[in-house]
Amino acid sequence: MAWVETLINGALLGGLYGLLGIGLALVFGVMRVVNIAHGEFMVLSAFFSVFLVGMFPSIHPLLLLIPVVATSFVVGWLYQMLIVNRVARQPDPLAPLLLTFGISIILRNLMVELFGADVRSVQLGELSRASLELLGLNIGIMPLLTLLLAVLLFLTLQWILKRTTFGRVIRATADRRDIVRLFGIKPDRVYNYVMGLSLALGAIGGVLLAVRSSFTPFSGAERLLIAFEVVVLGGIGSFWGALVGGIALGMAQLAGLKFDPNAGLLYAHLLFFIMLLIRPAGIVSNRT
Repeated sequence: MAWVETLINGALLGGLYGLLGIGLALVFGVMRVVNIAHGEFMVLSAFFSVFLVGMFPSIHPLLLLIPVVATSFVVGWLYQMLIVNRVARQPDPLAPLLLTFGISIILRNLMVELFGADVRSVQLGELSRASLELLGLNIGIMPLLTLLLAVLLFLTLQWILKRTTFGRVIRATADRRDIVRLFGIKPDRVYNYVMGLSLALGAIGGVLLAVRSSFTPFSGAERLLIAFEVVVLGGIGSFWGALVGGIALGMAQLAGLKFDPNAGLLYAHLLFFIMLLIRPAGIVSNRT
């Protein structure tokens, strides 16, 4: 039963990892741009949530997630409009890669200057420690809620992209940005929405990960690595693949910790490396 409980908790952790990767997958799927600063933006959202919790201690931290997500959307919109759009249209893929890498360094040092290098976390009180017993298994309530939220967000994103006019515009822009101009659609404006949505989704994952573990201004690289592995492991271009990849990484991490308490993310990285050799296209190789 102990191993079953470990795998279940790993799957719950994987839902959170899926949230870390979905924003990165969205930007790459639409713009073919790898946003290296994605991890720093997630950490910045976590710092913002800590600031809001200190400012409004009477409000539950989960409710403060709403202004954090809204602010992240606006930041993403401005980030794309003022910075990334200047290089996103260039045929050289290194231009946006180097630009976003530079932005990540600036954000990391800016957070050190503003918040210091102390370890922080978002406290939820009793909710973070609460659990329920099901068939002899102890399952954390907060990880379960996180997985349910991840599935809900994936379903919502899938519905938006498949069933709404805005989603069809995004998919058309991703396929042929030159053709959509003939219909009066401005690709740069679509990209603004996509980056805003990406950072909003990343903010949810970043704050929820800050609830589960501590973070510093230097945690962005670790978050980005997890997000990148989730996207590649699940299958580039597949949103549901990102969720499956996240669950696989979460289960590998907790199973590894069962063998070696000092392993950390080692076994999750090993799973990524092995799957990259066996199935480079990812678990879900087709675009959805």
